[in-house]
Amino acid sequence: MNNWLVPVLLATPVLLLLALGIVAFVLRYQRRLLRQQEQLRQVRETSQQQALEAALLAQEEERRRIAADLHDGVGTTLAIVKLHLSTLGQPGLTQEATSLLDQAITEVRRISRNLLPAALQKFGLPFALDALARTVPADGPTRLLLEQRGQPRRLDPKYELIVYRVVQELIGNGLRHAHAEVISVIVDFGTDTLSLHYTDNGVGFDSTLVEAPPLPGSRTGHGLTNLRSRVAVLQGTLRYESGPGAGSQVWISFPIPYLTALQAPVLSTAL
Repeated sequence: MNNWLVPVLLATPVLLLLALGIVAFVLRYQRRLLRQQEQLRQVRETSQQQALEAALLAQEEERRRIAADLHDGVGTTLAIVKLHLSTLGQPGLTQEATSLLDQAITEVRRISRNLLPAALQKFGLPFALDALARTVPADGPTRLLLEQRGQPRRLDPKYELIVYRVVQELIGNGLRHAHAEVISVIVDFGTDTLSLHYTDNGVGFDSTLVEAPPLPGSRTGHGLTNLRSRVAVLQGTLRYESGPGAGSQVWISFPIPYLTALQAPVLSTAL
């Protein structure tokens, strides 16, 4: 055997082991890098979820403050003004002003109820949804049909408020934009999910334009941004179909942990 061949034969296993060690190191490094990227993604998603939830909770707190100011401040002031008018003893002069004050007081109460749904706090989501449907005039240009299926029951109050706002947004968007004769909302209380199905026979909209990035200062007018934000907080799914003149449909599903009757918190009935 040649003298130069001996070192080569001896070095070959060492080189193979070194190559295998390098490959193993690269694979471990890639796996570690993937784990770190996954952990970073989860942290980022959790942070975004927490930030979104905090923003919505802050928004609801601001709604509560405004509702209290309207109810206790503006509403009370208008009632006092009406009382002063009634003491003047000149109904012929004050009748029109009194009528306008009555309208203003009614409107303030309506806005306050929308900002802070007392029925939701007192009696829970199923009752509040029925009360919301009853606020739409039966003899108006649009007929609202709201049906609750499954076993309607209480949720965690935070979940109830978000679901209520989603239904409120769907109905509000339909009344403002759809110009429909009939709006239907089906709320299905499943075993571990809550599903919403909204339909209307209105003018519809071009979904491609809605999905396009909005121009600076413009508004889509369909409230999908608000819907997506609220649905995302509960890690739900949202899907919709629409077209010009073809009406609209929206499907939303929430994976909501239900509270049993024994676990349901006792809510105050005070306004």
